[in-house]
Amino acid sequence: MTEKMPLKALPEHNLFGLEGQTYEKSKVVVLPVPYDSTVTYKSGTREGPHAIIDASRNIELYSYETGSDPSKMGIYTLPSMEPDVSSPEGMIAAVKKEVGLILDDGKLPLVLGGEHTITLGALGALKDRKKDLSVIHFDAHSDTRDELFGSRYMHATVMKRAMEMYSDVFQVGIRSVDSAYAGRFDRERVMFIDDVQNLGAKEVASRIADSTKENIYVTVDFDVLDPGEMPSVGTPEPNGMHFTELMQVMRSIGDKKRLCGIDFVELCPIPYLHAPDYLAAKLIYLTLGYFASSSVSK
Repeated sequence: MTEKMPLKALPEHNLFGLEGQTYEKSKVVVLPVPYDSTVTYKSGTREGPHAIIDASRNIELYSYETGSDPSKMGIYTLPSMEPDVSSPEGMIAAVKKEVGLILDDGKLPLVLGGEHTITLGALGALKDRKKDLSVIHFDAHSDTRDELFGSRYMHATVMKRAMEMYSDVFQVGIRSVDSAYAGRFDRERVMFIDDVQNLGAKEVASRIADSTKENIYVTVDFDVLDPGEMPSVGTPEPNGMHFTELMQVMRSIGDKKRLCGIDFVELCPIPYLHAPDYLAAKLIYLTLGYFASSSVSK
């Protein structure tokens, strides 16, 4: 007996609700990682991947901003990873393994968090494959503590560990730093929110482009955005970037750099408040569109 299907069905439960996507033919592979075991303020980022996927199914696939349909590149969504709660190191190792498989198949990994610690897994996979790249980090927080609560692997130490893997890390939108980092950071590689606001998006993008390598990895913590637009984060910092500013920066660097991997982390959904989830999904879709011609298509 053939399987019966409803005459009208909701979009598929994958990123952007795309139909007929296959792993083999897709250029982008989405890895949802519902993990938030090291969160120190408001928990709930484990719900982030599901909330983003749910909201994304309502996005219009044609983008007037890019003048195209970014989904045409092929975007395949893997099943959500099972969290490893044995230790942060265990979760990082698991993400590293999965991202490595995606890279070995010639795909662009798009990792959906979950908390920021998972970025280390993706960076580790790229490092093992001797990828010479710059890391561009959008965040309200520098995340550069050496340890917190006795752990060297957690959301507040993630960029400290990233800098031990990659010497070329460029941070954007920062407005919260620990005292140790405040006294020794490279002023040429950190753009505080004051810099972003004073220079404007085009100049910010120009400085990023001039100061980073052709190959880049991008990590976006949603709390880089102003909490008036993005309240659904674990640690909302006042006075952040606006959606239009961030998109202008992405658009300006998109045609100048080759994207080797990207993650979006720290969405902490608020029940019955759907606008931030939709904003997150739209940000991801437009970012893929801006990088599509010069990066994803290679």
